[in-house]
Parts: sequence; C-alpha cells; structure tokens
Amino acid sequence: MKQTPEDRNKTRVARRDDWKTKAMPEQHETFVFNRSFSDEEMNALRRGNIPRGMEDKWFWYMEGSTLWAHRSWTGHCVYQIDFKEDNNHVVTVNRDPEQYERDSVDEDVKSLNKLLDWWTKSPYDHYNEWLSETYDALKKSGGA
Repeated sequence: MKQTPEDRNKTRVARRDDWKTKAMPEQHETFVFNRSFSDEEMNALRRGNIPRGMEDKWFWYMEGSTLWAHRSWTGHCVYQIDFKEDNNHVVTVNRDPEQYERDSVDEDVKSLNKLLDWWTKSPYDHYNEWLSETYDALKKSGGA
C-alpha cells in the first residue's frame, strides 16, 4: 500500500529542522516537574509533532532525552523538558512576556500536564486540543 505525504508525516519522527524555530529566550525560569510516563507515552513524545493545520498550535521534537516545544505560528520556544529517569524532570520555561503570557510555575505545571496528556495520546489529536484550549481561554475571560 502506497503512503500519502500526510501518512509519511504522521509516522516519521519530527526533527529540529522540520519547522522554523527560535531559541529559548534569556528570560526563562527552571523548575522540577514530577510525572511518570509509560514507554508508549514516551514513544509518542519522541515522535514529536509537525503541525498539519492552523489549529495545530505546537511543534515539538526530542533530541536525546530533551523535548523542545515551540508555538507553531511564531516558532517561540515555550518549554524545554529534560527527562530524568527518577521522574523529576527539569523544565525550562519561557518568561519573555512578549512571547509567552504565563508567569508562574503553578500555571505552567497545570498547563504542561494538560498538554502532555494530549501529546502522549496516540494518535495526537491537535483539533480537540485546540477546542479544549479555546474553551479554557473563553472560560478564563468570562465568555463561556
């Protein structure tokens, strides 16, 4: 059976040069994030994500044991997660207010847990993640 370009994109591993990305800014913060991942979940993260639509807000890839997460439209690096065997992962988060609006570790832990719940699903469902993120933003602003 011949694969379409979209099928190949779904099955191949994302690499840094698959998308326009920007480095983590000098304004950043580091914290420890405790969470365990199954082998299947880590494999989903290792595959990464090359955005396939406007609703797909994230491009991520792994190099070694480090996951790099960038906003797809701007290329801004938002999270860098250094995975550790003891599940005390080291997260570096963007703190440039012109690139990323959150400014507390508690908010980042909540957001990162939610994102990782989506990203570790196989297959990754960017459209439903976008709907969930949009609903949360409306709810926060009082519009939902």
